[in-house]
Amino acid sequence: MGLKFCPRCGTLMSPKNRGGETYLVCRKCGYEEKASGGSFRVRREGSRGRRIVVIEEEVEVRALPRVKVTCPACGHNEAYFWTVQTRAADEPATRFFKCVKCGHVWREYD
Repeated sequence: MGLKFCPRCGTLMSPKNRGGETYLVCRKCGYEEKASGGSFRVRREGSRGRRIVVIEEEVEVRALPRVKVTCPACGHNEAYFWTVQTRAADEPATRFFKCVKCGHVWREYD
């Protein structure tokens, strides 16, 4: 799971569908490339009027590392985890967890 940045200018790339195929497009410089592998889901998140776009690439969760942490939904003590830089680059990455037992997904900030 991760975000794709433009190799030319460093801007976050956005997925676009064209003719049934997905491309990643840079809105700043126009660079584009065909998306590789899995599918993408774009979700808008925001608080207090500020909106950000989170691009989630579906990955095989069994390939993710596991950690001992308590699921807030079912109480199970093991989850897959990954990190995404959802905030400014000078702030720590956000940790995401997915319960091995029930599939509940939650996040933690530092």
